[in-house]
Amino acid sequence: MINAKEYDVLVLGSGEGGKYIAWSLAKQGLQVAVIERKYVGGSCPNIACLPTKNIIHSAKVASYFWRSEEFGLTKDNVKINMSVVRDRKRKMVDELINVHLDKYEKSDVELIMGSGRFVGPKTIEVSLTDGGTKLLRGKKIMISTGSRSSVLHIPGLLEASPLTHIEALELDYIPEHFLVLGGGYIGLELAQAMRRFGSRVTIVERDDRLVQQEDQDVSDELQKLLQNEGINILTNMNINRIEGKSGKWVKIHGMQNGSQIVLEGTDLLVAIGRTPNTQDIGLDLAGVEITDKGYIKVNERLETTAPDIWAVGDCAGSPKFTHVAFDDFRIVKDNMMGGHRVTTGRLVPFCMFTDPELARVGLNESEAKAQKIPYRLAKMPMKNVLRTRTFSETRGFMKALIDTKSDAILGFTVLGVGAGEIIAPVQVAMIAGLPYTTLRDVIFSHPTLSEGLTPLFSTVPPLEK
Repeated sequence: MINAKEYDVLVLGSGEGGKYIAWSLAKQGLQVAVIERKYVGGSCPNIACLPTKNIIHSAKVASYFWRSEEFGLTKDNVKINMSVVRDRKRKMVDELINVHLDKYEKSDVELIMGSGRFVGPKTIEVSLTDGGTKLLRGKKIMISTGSRSSVLHIPGLLEASPLTHIEALELDYIPEHFLVLGGGYIGLELAQAMRRFGSRVTIVERDDRLVQQEDQDVSDELQKLLQNEGINILTNMNINRIEGKSGKWVKIHGMQNGSQIVLEGTDLLVAIGRTPNTQDIGLDLAGVEITDKGYIKVNERLETTAPDIWAVGDCAGSPKFTHVAFDDFRIVKDNMMGGHRVTTGRLVPFCMFTDPELARVGLNESEAKAQKIPYRLAKMPMKNVLRTRTFSETRGFMKALIDTKSDAILGFTVLGVGAGEIIAPVQVAMIAGLPYTTLRDVIFSHPTLSEGLTPLFSTVPPLEK
């Protein structure tokens, strides 16, 4: 195409998969450009994973003040300054952006700030942030445009200007009554954080329980934990309409089990899922097809329906985790170089950063039963892990699913302090094909959280003979 600048590789979106493919291929001498609309480095360092955990940690510190007498401390005149909480988060984000900019400079990847849109096969027009346009053409292209918060079609919701996680992380005041639509990861994490900062909090969930993709005992325990912290939880709630404006006054009208419910609050958070960023970027002009849910169609090699164009991360329908987007990058990198790596068969862990954390790898009981996979169950309360008693953090449990015909680990769930770290050795054992007895018989350091694996796996029922 006339006047189009040529590159070996173009990357649309600077999220986890996009930035790493750019840096890696540039090191091999390829000419690479990354097009980024707004957030250098993608959502994780700017508005999602890391900023959220920063705010959650501040809330954890606040929770210790409310429990201070338990640790022999007084909490006279405790006051939380949300502007300082926000500024601590902002400082971390600024540092992370500078790290990214330094990597771009040292890798010789051209970072182009603006909104990119396909105008033809392998050709992207960029509306530059500083004004003007650029026309770019790549021999190979990776799409890494991510996703955004979904907003339900509820009368009055858009007019209420609800918060998403982005705006919630920028609050410089403590909401009087924080209303949360959604009982999933983001909703529960931010609901608990705001409660610990001092807000009255109500969670509204349309399903019959929180984190409904998890086992019933996990949902029940999470609900009990949150209610014990003073969070009001309404499940089976269908919202009819919303009045008011978030930040001032909001009223939710809905039905629960046949009864009318009216909730009044000051701030409204919408956390009901994610929508892929695939609209209005000219995918059809590039020959890239999307699914009926708006995700880019990819095969197990993350190839799109257009030759030499790949898609990674949320926009490609991969599990919505930064660590999955990073693995997507590794798959595409190898395939671009003539290899053959696929997404099938990946053992994907996850962690929800409530306090205590919820982490899982492999099957849970619900999935095993749905797939008619028999299993042996080992389950143990976290208080049996002696390290939790030194923290005064004994809430929750851990459980493992073991195959009935071998000693293979089918799945592992932890709802407890340090859950995200505890699952790591189990995941490695599962990938290596090690029997559960290996973890049962390991000599773990004492007192640590990981040594809880020994008593847990010691309770696995024996194989039937």
